[in-house]
Amino acid sequence: MIESLISDILFGFTGLISIINPIGVAFVFLDRTANLTDEERRLLAKRVAINAFFVLVVAFFVGTPVLHFFGISMEALRIGGGLAVAVSGWQMLNAPEPEPIAADHPVKPMSASSASGKAFFPLTVPLTTGPGSIATAIALNANRTHKLSAWLLSSFASIVISALVMLVIYYVYSRAARLSQYLGVEGTRVAMRVSSFLLLCIGVQIILTGLTGFLTPIADLRAVK
Repeated sequence: MIESLISDILFGFTGLISIINPIGVAFVFLDRTANLTDEERRLLAKRVAINAFFVLVVAFFVGTPVLHFFGISMEALRIGGGLAVAVSGWQMLNAPEPEPIAADHPVKPMSASSASGKAFFPLTVPLTTGPGSIATAIALNANRTHKLSAWLLSSFASIVISALVMLVIYYVYSRAARLSQYLGVEGTRVAMRVSSFLLLCIGVQIILTGLTGFLTPIADLRAVK
């Protein structure tokens, strides 16, 4: 039982982390918070990580019933969310390079209210916990058993997975500026462009996955006829 629980946690954690890709998205986070001080960025990273935890918990426990209640299919979730991710990546990929700022003209830090307004949308959803991670969380618990002991173990695993993902997101996002310093100005610009392109590709891939799931039954039905 313990071995199965550990296996479920590791499987869910690695699956979600690979989709979220916090190291790649950290450069997107840094670009979106360029005017913040290090302390403001750390607090914002903490809030984004906590938001991501609750988003994943909600997806784990009530994702499937909510989708059914609103009549939203998994394919529609992937297509709509993938479109939002792709548009964000496209905008960042084509954004002009910021003008260098003189040393005697420091950037005015963003206000706390503006930073808080970015915490959930778009920094948490869809950039961090987007349709791919939400769909994965829903799929991991799609066949949740109703047996009490198994349900409790599955619920515990879901909470642990969400907490581990939250810690990784906070650790990486809060150190995004330090990672940028290691890479230098040009290295950071290249990393941001690459991250933006990968974000665009991830969005397109999510859309294609949704379209495939939608069109495959139609093609199979026509083949049968």
